[in-house]
Amino acid sequence: MGLFPRPMGEGKGEGAAFTLAEGATHVGNCANYRKSAFTLAEVLITLAIIGVVAAMTIPTLVANYQEKSWGTAATVFERKLTEAMRVMNANATLAGHSTTESFVNELAKNFKTTKICANDKLQDCFSSEVTYGNEAVDMTKVKKAKHFGQDEWGTEIIGTQFANGTTALIAYNPKCSQDPYSNTITGSDCLAILYDTTGYKTPNTSGKDLRANGNVQSLGGSSCAFEIDGTCFGMPFQANSAHTWNACDSSTNTSTDAEDQAYMQKYGLDYCYPGNDYFAKAAETCGGTSKMAQMSDLATIANHIYGRTDIDEKTDNYSLSISVDPTSLGFPSPSFWVWSGEESSSDMHYAYNRNFYSGSTEWGDSTRYNSRGWAVCLGD
Repeated sequence: MGLFPRPMGEGKGEGAAFTLAEGATHVGNCANYRKSAFTLAEVLITLAIIGVVAAMTIPTLVANYQEKSWGTAATVFERKLTEAMRVMNANATLAGHSTTESFVNELAKNFKTTKICANDKLQDCFSSEVTYGNEAVDMTKVKKAKHFGQDEWGTEIIGTQFANGTTALIAYNPKCSQDPYSNTITGSDCLAILYDTTGYKTPNTSGKDLRANGNVQSLGGSSCAFEIDGTCFGMPFQANSAHTWNACDSSTNTSTDAEDQAYMQKYGLDYCYPGNDYFAKAAETCGGTSKMAQMSDLATIANHIYGRTDIDEKTDNYSLSISVDPTSLGFPSPSFWVWSGEESSSDMHYAYNRNFYSGSTEWGDSTRYNSRGWAVCLGD
């Protein structure tokens, strides 16, 4: 060994040569390396694809969000209204009013209200034009209970703005009933109410932001809240008000009482129930069993909601998915069930219905004293 070490890389034999060759190869790879990147064309194509996907999905997402928000707002409003009427019922202030204005002033004591509009200034509280079913309705011509289809009430409509932003038109039934000793009577026969969960904001359309209870049987002459395959349906309502018979025989589900018989004939009822008969009241609300949606009509609604064509009036269908949000038609979100106008002849305590769930729908029957059912009338 000399006084100075050999320079790095020097050596003897094959080992040194291999080291030099490996080093040379490494240097060569570094020299030939090039960075990769997207071209302008690739970026533009990617942006175009993102734009197309966004254009296809965002409107659907926005529509679903709007429908859900309308349904939620309607549920909250109806719960607050029911709570207020329960308090009025308990305080014996639900019935006994001769005018709608008197009732609304009493309601305002239990449901926070920001504005009450007299009959000649309804548009200070409510939009001047709405879409009810497929028809545009001039609300300046909607003034009296008869414009809600309640010809016998004889009262005027009063406008109301509630503190939560909901606007409403209310007609009161002077024959409203109550039971101050019962917390289950909410006075659903007391008022017809058309309300808009978004106030003056659009779309002002039935089944969307515009909702009504079952006593709004028509609107300014239009009785069609929504239409499916040419069939006109009124606004759905929860049948939570009952008819009480004078002398219904529990063994035959019929009555020999003249008033009971006249009622049955008027509304097309074959049977009665000796107690709270919610089915009979639903038939009365629609103007008779023949004017209630029949089992075939409920199958039509089911096919529309689930996006199918194979649901028949007496079939059970499973593994389904919601295609049309029921709240857009005025129903609650699943689960719920709807009475048909068809009574059961095998068990007179029952009437046929259809159940709606998030992933299935079934036909069946329910006791006439069940207050959780919904009903929908057939429009003209």
